[in-house]
Amino acid sequence: MSPAAFFARWRVRLGYPLAAVVLLLSRPSPKSILAGTVVGAIGLWLRAGAAGHLHKQEVLTTTGPYAYTRNPLYLGSFILIIGAAIAAHSWASALILFSYFALFYSFVVRREERELYQHHGDAFREYARAVPLFLPRLTSAKLSSANAPPFSFAQYKRNREYRAAIGFLLLLLVFVVIWRLRSL
Repeated sequence: MSPAAFFARWRVRLGYPLAAVVLLLSRPSPKSILAGTVVGAIGLWLRAGAAGHLHKQEVLTTTGPYAYTRNPLYLGSFILIIGAAIAAHSWASALILFSYFALFYSFVVRREERELYQHHGDAFREYARAVPLFLPRLTSAKLSSANAPPFSFAQYKRNREYRAAIGFLLLLLVFVVIWRLRSL
């Protein structure tokens, strides 16, 4: 199994024990939880917009957030991690979260890029030249291949993006519980 395949397959499973360590090291406060919630909401909003445009394996999605960055879902995840790190209020927790993201997603993104090129060829090459890998453009790329349907809430649900929102809300709830237990 290649490193990219390993990281793609195990990124969620290995995230659970790391999450437990992050929670054990966290020192949340009401202010840190509130600030983390605001930042995390931005990540959820970006992920929702991306998921509502994404038609996996059907078309090369180049509209919506995909006209600004080739990886809006992962950019949204990164913003969620920033929100979680702020809510955790712990440098050690932040270091674990950022290291996990950098390690796992660097492999996953490269693997997905290869698959998209194999599947879409020159259309993906044109898209990759016009749209940055991760950090977004300031203006929307105007591409000839921008033929994907507009945002659809039904597509958002098909992509099961609501799970990210549920997971982040549960994490925030755990931070509240940790804060309450430590303030007794």
